Amino acid sequence: MIRLVIVDDHPIVRGGLRDTFAGVDDIRVVGEAGNGLEGVERAKQLAADVILMDLRMPESDGVTATAVLREELPHARVLILTTFDNESDVLPAIEAGAAGYLLKDALPEELEQAVRAAARGESVLAPSVTRHLMRQVQRTESGTLTDREKQVLQLVANGSSNKDAASALFIGEASIKTHLQHIYDKLGVRDRASAVAEGYRRRLLS
Repeated sequence: MIRLVIVDDHPIVRGGLRDTFAGVDDIRVVGEAGNGLEGVERAKQLAADVILMDLRMPESDGVTATAVLREELPHARVLILTTFDNESDVLPAIEAGAAGYLLKDALPEELEQAVRAAARGESVLAPSVTRHLMRQVQRTESGTLTDREKQVLQLVANGSSNKDAASALFIGEASIKTHLQHIYDKLGVRDRASAVAEGYRRRLLS
């Protein structure tokens, strides 16, 4: 039996997902939560095998919660389930440790298969997400910063802390750290000051 926890800030969505798995023999919804912070606690308390995690929630977003679960409940697998498939949402979630990334228009049978696959240790990605990841690989090889990475670098150049940058871009601090690491890798630097200096040298900053 796969122990599933649903984390979403919309009660109606949680109810619909609970109903989706109600008649499934090998998947049991053992709990639910309305934000990332609560989701981490519920997953730990209930020894979840798989967590269906929304991205944008109060208290703690899905990326931050995923990163915490990867550290504190390493056997559990997180499946992101969201309406957003922008690169700025997809990449931080995958890098935080999500086992998969699905969109909320997925069919019930697709969700069931995804939960089973995640429980087996497999990765599950919506087709649009796979395309984003392929583009990211191509850009990384060429050393080109994404638009979101340029935004982060500009905020850092303007003196913003990780917390301030996260607030300005409406994402979690974990996402900012991930973007910064990508910026360092692509620019061939090791710290914020060097990244800013290299950004000006390459005319990436205004």
